[in-house]
Amino acid sequence: MAGKNGSRGDEEGKTGLITKTRPKTKKPSLYKVLLLNDDYTPMEFVVHVLERFFNKGREEATRIMLHVHQKGVGICGVFTYEIAETKVAQVMDFARQHQHPLQCTMEKE
Repeated sequence: MAGKNGSRGDEEGKTGLITKTRPKTKKPSLYKVLLLNDDYTPMEFVVHVLERFFNKGREEATRIMLHVHQKGVGICGVFTYEIAETKVAQVMDFARQHQHPLQCTMEKE
């Protein structure tokens, strides 16, 4: 219905869509969990660690263990910071409980 001056109360022909803009979330940084070779930790123990804490199958765990043995270092997996930190702590604690000097570290990918 038009007013005295012929205009409508709302603007005719204009429609709008209200959208919420989501703040862009940054993907978390990823970290490699690494095992370091030493001359004392038994190979079978390293395979067990890879199976237990990194859910590796026997074949893959053996392959990673041999890589660590030959190259001095090997990647167990890539995780977000908190998970990588937890994995490193679990491996180090487990190795100490079994009196092995196995070293596990993490580095940003």
